[in-house]
Amino acid sequence: MQNTELKFIEIIKNSLSDSSYLGDDCAYLKDLNLSVSSDLLIEGVHFDFKFITPYFLGKKALKVNISDILASGSKPLYATVSLSGKLSKNFIKEFYCGINDCADEFGVKIIGGDLSTGEKIGISICIIGDCRGRNISSRKNAKEGYLLALCGNFGASAQGLKMLLNNQKEENEFTKAHIDPILQFECSKEISEKCKKPYAMMDSSDGLINALEWISMSSKVGFELEFDKIPYIVGTKREEVLFGGEDYSLVCVLDETDFKNVNIRGLKVVGRATLGRNILIDGKEVKNEKKEEFLHFD
Repeated sequence: MQNTELKFIEIIKNSLSDSSYLGDDCAYLKDLNLSVSSDLLIEGVHFDFKFITPYFLGKKALKVNISDILASGSKPLYATVSLSGKLSKNFIKEFYCGINDCADEFGVKIIGGDLSTGEKIGISICIIGDCRGRNISSRKNAKEGYLLALCGNFGASAQGLKMLLNNQKEENEFTKAHIDPILQFECSKEISEKCKKPYAMMDSSDGLINALEWISMSSKVGFELEFDKIPYIVGTKREEVLFGGEDYSLVCVLDETDFKNVNIRGLKVVGRATLGRNILIDGKEVKNEKKEEFLHFD
C-alpha cells in the first residue's frame, strides 16, 4: 500500500462534507440497489503502445472497471467511456471494437462518454453494477477466524510485463495475462449470492499483499497464509506472486459456513484472518520481504 495514495485519499475525504461512500473500490448506493466505480488509465503510466494494440487496450480498459464491480459482488450493467489524446479514426475504431467485445462478453451496455484532445491517450470509464439479490462486499467486513480464499492466478501479469519490457515478442501465458486478463465473473456471482454474512472481497489489481493490507487496515485484522497454497502459474517468481499487480483475481475473506455453500472449484483457501494487524506468510511477517507493488503514483 502506498503512502502517497493514502495521503491523497485522506485529503479528499477531509475536503468533502460527506465522505461516507468512500472506502471501497465501488460505492454502494443501497437506496438504488446500484454500485458505481470509475477508473483512469494514462498512456505511459498504465499502458504502453509498444506492448498493446488499441483493440486490446479497449478490452483491458473495460475489464479493469468490470473487475471492480465483480469485487463488490455486483453484476456489471452499464458503462460510460471517455477518451482524450491525439486520437485518430483507426485508433477509435479498434479501441471501441475491443470495448464492444468485452462489453458483449460480460453483458455490459455502453451508454455514453466523451472525447477530447490531449498530449497522451487517457481513458476514463465509469461503470454501474446491479446489486439486487446480491450480498455486497466491503473491505471493513473481515473478521477474526474468517477464511482467506483466492480465485485466479497471482503474479502472472507482472511476470508478463517484465517479459514485454525485455522485448520478448512471442505470446505466452504470462504476456497474455498482462494484455488480456481473465476476470472471475462466476466466482463473484456465486459468493455474492450464497454468502449470508458480511464478507470482504477485493481484486488483485494492485497485488495480493496490497489487497490484504487494505482489508487489514479497514477491518482491523491480520492474516496468516501459506505461500504454496496461493494459486499461481508454475515459473512465477515469489515476489511477483505476492506483490505483482494487474491480475484481477479475487481476494476473498469470508465466514467458513458461507465458504462451504459456495460451489466454485477455483476458489482456494490459503489462510485465515487473525487478531492484530500482521500479515504472516509461512509464519514470517511479509513486511520483511522485498516489495515490488504495482503503484499508481511515483
